Amino acid sequence: MAISISVVLLLAVLAVIFLRNGGLKFSHALVCLLLGFYLASTSVAPTISSGLTATADIVSGLSP
Repeated sequence: MAISISVVLLLAVLAVIFLRNGGLKFSHALVCLLLGFYLASTSVAPTISSGLTATADIVSGLSP
């Protein structure tokens, strides 16, 4: 749960930065948002979630 909130927060911050810099149009952000909602309701959602969890575990296991 904490990982998914962190990922959502990071993506939201990146979207705001891109919108402010003009690199991302509002219509593009809306399409990406709708794609995310539709993707979350498909059968691929658990695979994506487990992939993100595995990636977060690998990253958290790295030592500088």
